[in-house]
Amino acid sequence: MLPATHTPAPAAELEALLAQRFAQRTLVFNDSRQAIRETGSGPAIVLLHGIGSGAGSWLEVALELAEHARVVAWDAPGYGDSTPLLPMAPKAEDYAQRLLKTLDALDIDQCLLVGHSLGAITAAAFARLHPQRVHRLVLISPARGYGDPARDIQRQQVRNKRITALEQLGITQMAAQRSAAMLSPRPTVKALEWVRWNMSRLNPHGYRQAIELLCGDDLLRHTPLAVPCEVHCGEADGITAPETCLPLAKALGAPFTLIPDAGHASPIEQPCLVAGRLAFALKESLTGSVQ
Repeated sequence: MLPATHTPAPAAELEALLAQRFAQRTLVFNDSRQAIRETGSGPAIVLLHGIGSGAGSWLEVALELAEHARVVAWDAPGYGDSTPLLPMAPKAEDYAQRLLKTLDALDIDQCLLVGHSLGAITAAAFARLHPQRVHRLVLISPARGYGDPARDIQRQQVRNKRITALEQLGITQMAAQRSAAMLSPRPTVKALEWVRWNMSRLNPHGYRQAIELLCGDDLLRHTPLAVPCEVHCGEADGITAPETCLPLAKALGAPFTLIPDAGHASPIEQPCLVAGRLAFALKESLTGSVQ
């Protein structure tokens, strides 16, 4: 009988690729450490992940873009090896301040700034506070947040549900149970495993702070924007659904497009399509075109 051959699981293959081509390095500030991943050269694209993810979720998007741009993805404060923020219930301005330090340390004067899901709130806050540092803002399946007093009942429900899941299930079980909800109804094994891998690396303290951001802030609080903005959403997104992203785009005065065959985690499920959208946005930002 021939010996059985071992075929690496998709997540293991992607983890190896992550280490080889989108490796982590850590910036050290006076009061904190900030983990980033970087590849490519040229004009800067800066990628901010969502609440249940990390810098690694952008791997395949980053590799697609590396021929055209310098691509930087961070592990948000409290994620991965990044030091948490001091407030237990931080606002987007707190995350934006860390992002400013990060861009300064990397000598990035201007960038295409991309926020996915909860990362959209930080991206919008940064663009409002430092418009001179942002060529264009791209929001992918943006979370609006529940900070508007009119959404108080939803805020309490969402906060209680997420805190309870964290305390009762823990990170590993949360990743196992919630991964499929991040994707379209018929995801590939690779996409499902990569969503689960990224979610399983969450730190409880940083995740709790992100829950407070989600429940205590409101993306529309950071408007009007002084930079061009566009909004994209997976057509099968069941978390920030197209019918909620479209009104948000209208409130931002931003064009809105769907990403076919993708759920909430479109950068994982459709990396080539997402990278194509970002490459076009980068070209538009550098030529000064405003949609």
